[in-house]
Amino acid sequence: MSTSGNNSFHPPFFILLGIPGLEKTQFWIAFPFCAMYAMALVGNITILHVIRTDHTLHEPMYLFLAMLAFTDLVLSSSTLPKMLGIFWFGSCEIEYHACLTQVFFIHTFSSVESGILMAMALDRYVAICFPLRHSIILSTSVVAKLGVAVMVRGVLWVSPFCFMVTWKPFCSNRIIPQSYCEHMAVLKLVCADTRTNRGYGLFVAFSVVGFDIIIIAVSYIMILQAVLRLPSGDARLKAFGTCASHICVILSLYIPALFTFLSHRFGHHVPQAVHVMLANLYLLVPPMLNPIIYGVKTKQIRDRVVNTFCHKVP
Repeated sequence: MSTSGNNSFHPPFFILLGIPGLEKTQFWIAFPFCAMYAMALVGNITILHVIRTDHTLHEPMYLFLAMLAFTDLVLSSSTLPKMLGIFWFGSCEIEYHACLTQVFFIHTFSSVESGILMAMALDRYVAICFPLRHSIILSTSVVAKLGVAVMVRGVLWVSPFCFMVTWKPFCSNRIIPQSYCEHMAVLKLVCADTRTNRGYGLFVAFSVVGFDIIIIAVSYIMILQAVLRLPSGDARLKAFGTCASHICVILSLYIPALFTFLSHRFGHHVPQAVHVMLANLYLLVPPMLNPIIYGVKTKQIRDRVVNTFCHKVP
């Protein structure tokens, strides 16, 4: 055991169980998980490549989409390789600092993803309600500053998670009944009063996600009002279609995230396997769906992807 002072220590490693109750079937569950991860990698790397190489796509909507793709790559890659190692090879041990690093990346980039979705909602609001001033209000420098702001917010808000838990003594139990290290799961192994840690976790959840959801909701209410005032039915349909993909992405992130957050704190009667499966899908489904949704719904992205692959075919 590593020691720090007289009353604080941490184990050299933790043991991740994978999916408790499904140990005999998680080997096979890993195959669809691996397929989803592969789709997330291919889809998001394709989105990044298309936006990087096509200068006509260097507009706010696509720059935010590139940020979202990068965030999804980090989120999925911070958990899936280790998860597949657990399912296929029984590699359940994770070193203490590697576990805290995973906590940092998962929560930081979950916050970043939420912030990017908020920024995308603001972009849609400006594009629909102030189309003539869109490029002025959301210039490239403003988009870059928004991206930096949500990244800094995530780092500053999440870093205390890791520092605060290192000051606590851990119990002899090293088992984390999940497939990856998550703040609340690690906190349950602490043999000390964790009310400060839990309180800070609630503060971060409500200040980050709560703020983002309010901005997203207000943006779409104002978008809806503006769209309903459009004289042309085709224009209204096009505007709704533009926002539909964004709303699908928002729901795919926030619904499982909300369930995971609430079940950790209040869902004592939720079966462990259900909780862990949804927690896994929360980090898998959005990274897989985002490039599919935007690739299908966004004509410019779809055309560039088709052209890229067609030019490579002899």
